[in-house]
Amino acid sequence: MITKEQIIELASEALENTDRFVVDLTVSKSNVISVYIDADSSVTIDHCVELSRFIEGRLDREVEDYELSVSSAGIDYPLLKHRQLNKYIEKEIEITTFEGIKKVYKLLSFTEDQINVQEAVMKKLGRLKKTVYTDSSELFFKDIKEIKPYINF
Repeated sequence: MITKEQIIELASEALENTDRFVVDLTVSKSNVISVYIDADSSVTIDHCVELSRFIEGRLDREVEDYELSVSSAGIDYPLLKHRQLNKYIEKEIEITTFEGIKKVYKLLSFTEDQINVQEAVMKKLGRLKKTVYTDSSELFFKDIKEIKPYINF
């Protein structure tokens, strides 16, 4: 059976000396492998193809059959690594707590244990709506279930 550790090792080797990194990886019992990557800059389809080919070149389908998909951690994918947060400083993120409370914040900074944010609040100014931000506050990662980029249409 192909292991998660085996794929992480291959992906790390392939992404060495790039600004890309593995965000999430799953290997099912039936060898369906899903790799999600992100980068400090951006991830293109070519980056995904390059990593897929690298991994496929080191696994032998004659020994063990598998299905492999490599994709970017898209805009709707949760931010799972601290490194991903760097791209969202001074931008809006959506945070869901373990209590099920979901709010939009502007990310100001973060440390290993907590993030510094300002809550985004919609204010009506006559017929217009405007986003204003509260004073900064700290939230601990241990209290956060999920962080996602906030998409405002």
